[in-house]
Amino acid sequence: MSAASHAVARVRARTGGPKDDGPKILEHLLGWTLVVVLAVFVTRAGLM
Repeated sequence: MSAASHAVARVRARTGGPKDDGPKILEHLLGWTLVVVLAVFVTRAGLM
């Protein structure tokens, strides 16, 4: 395998990893927003 074809194969083989997650702050904000919305829903529905 030549160096160029090896580089192309390596780029294609990437499946995404911890460094490709994107902004962590956005993920945390969306997660906490979901928690708050669920808590309000549960409280309003009288389930708690």
